[in-house]
Amino acid sequence: MPTTLISVTALSKFFGAEPIFQDVTFQITDRDRAALVGVNGAGKSTLLRILAGVEQPTSGTVTARSGLRLTYVPQEARFSGDRVVRDVALEAYDEVRRIATELSEIEQRMADPAHAADDRLFERYADLTARFEAANGYDIDHQADEVLAGLGFTADDYDLPADQLSGGQKTRLALARALLTDPDLLLLDEPTNHLDLDALEWLERFLRSWNRAYVVISHDRYFLDRVTERTLDLSFGTLEVYPASYSRYVKLREERLDRRRAEFAAQQAFIAKEEEFIRRYKAGQRAKEAQGRATRLARVERLEQPREPDQLRLQLAADLRSGRTVLSTSDLAVGYPSPRSGGGPVVLLHTPELTIERGDRVALIGPNGAGKTTLIRTIMGEIQPIAGRMQLGTQVKPGYYAQGHEGLSPDETVLGTILRARPMSEEAARSLLGRFLFSGDDAYKQVSALSGGERSRLALAKLTLERANFLILDEPTNHLDIASREALESVLDQFEGTILFVSHDRYLIERIATHMWVVEAGEIQTYLGSYRDLPRQREQREPAGPVQSAPAPGTLRAKAQPAGSDRERRKLQQELAAAERAIARLEEQLSALDDEIARATVDRDVDRIATLGKSYAAVRAELDAAYATWEQIGVRLDVVGEMAGSS
Repeated sequence: MPTTLISVTALSKFFGAEPIFQDVTFQITDRDRAALVGVNGAGKSTLLRILAGVEQPTSGTVTARSGLRLTYVPQEARFSGDRVVRDVALEAYDEVRRIATELSEIEQRMADPAHAADDRLFERYADLTARFEAANGYDIDHQADEVLAGLGFTADDYDLPADQLSGGQKTRLALARALLTDPDLLLLDEPTNHLDLDALEWLERFLRSWNRAYVVISHDRYFLDRVTERTLDLSFGTLEVYPASYSRYVKLREERLDRRRAEFAAQQAFIAKEEEFIRRYKAGQRAKEAQGRATRLARVERLEQPREPDQLRLQLAADLRSGRTVLSTSDLAVGYPSPRSGGGPVVLLHTPELTIERGDRVALIGPNGAGKTTLIRTIMGEIQPIAGRMQLGTQVKPGYYAQGHEGLSPDETVLGTILRARPMSEEAARSLLGRFLFSGDDAYKQVSALSGGERSRLALAKLTLERANFLILDEPTNHLDIASREALESVLDQFEGTILFVSHDRYLIERIATHMWVVEAGEIQTYLGSYRDLPRQREQREPAGPVQSAPAPGTLRAKAQPAGSDRERRKLQQELAAAERAIARLEEQLSALDDEIARATVDRDVDRIATLGKSYAAVRAELDAAYATWEQIGVRLDVVGEMAGSS
């Protein structure tokens, strides 16, 4: 049975007189891998800080299990003092290092003949040694290096002062230290911010293999699907729990909303009918009946109309159609002039001959610092190429979304930004801003006072006014909540022009990309298809083995492969394909049962949960057997291949 780590009861938080959330109740167990989701401003970070004990609630209680080891990683990490990167990571092992220091001191004392008969000293040494070994004390340096490397730090970074790191580096360092502490419960607030795809995938593998509990806030839906199994939805001041990962939670939430809409509509129809009867007969012969209905109607508990978050509503349309070739490059080298006089330029990235045609959607991906933004700025003409050429095609009108929102003036107001981008009436500008969730006095805020999400929405609003046919987007989903990301994906998917975009958002890449430009070792490699196709295409490009030079004619005689071996291999390959189809079918059944169990859990249908649980166990057993068969066929196929190769 799961063990409860934290119990939250009737929790409320107010900022002044304004409620953030009220009467929130839930539990976190030692088996939880939970996502905390909701629109920006719903109070997710506040709730996580309350769970961590960093902030106090207005009312309600948070009860933690005795001795609970909890680690909290905020969005913005701060480090003080003169510690370097590796020292900060090793802080996770402060207790282990203290034990090591005490062991060293005891060893020195034990070497003194005066303490040779001190049994208590030997007992203390044995106890500390056992604790040191249980904590893998001999391996802490290796573990720290492994986690730092997984999160993108190189050996050259280990001696960098922690307080001088960039915001992204600080976040990654705080995450490394948290993972190394090995707590019972890990609370992560936007851990995927500032991580490139390699670091994201490493973190996913780490969390999936970790046997402790965690609660994570993230707008990265791909990440949530891979590492969470439970979703806490904090919306409109209340929290609802769904026993499902993100994608299944979305389906369950919509089904729950549909039921609530139907129940609300039915009640409204009933109320209207009763009120009409009361109005019609309250003064006639049926007045007594009307009065009775009025009394009963007054006792009816009124359902609230289901609330849904405001949706970003944007449209992207081009003024004209571009020529077939939108962008072409030839042996391009991008980077910066040398910072020192007399030195050569700093080249970040080389490209082969590249072409983007009308209608292409190209995802540019690669590690942080690889030169992706530099390439984008070179294409936009903000930076001159160090070598090679770059040319836009006929009637190409680019529209640029900068990652740092450099196109927004910090001294301008939100309304002024729109009016400066395109002349229009103030009414029209405010109507446009309303579609980007700016209402009321929001229009008069200065850009410098906006949050990251608000600046992103304003930059997108400004982009829609350019009516470009070639969109060049640098991390367009950064700072957007999930609902806004989904709205942006939808409009980009319907855009009839051409798109080149930099992103770490794998949902966005998977939905809209038709081509991939991948930065690998300072070069761009091009691939067709989207993110899920990438591993297979990379594998196909890898050479099967060392290429051997052909022997001189007549020096060797080819050895014929036995016909029986060939027939057996074909038969095994057919069996393997059949086993794979069976596995796919059973996995689909298991996924469908997962959905059914989640719905039954939400509905608290105990009998259905029991029935579905038996079906799930049966299909799971079939799937395990299918995997075993698949592995056995694979082994036999390998053996036949080796025999054929040695014959």
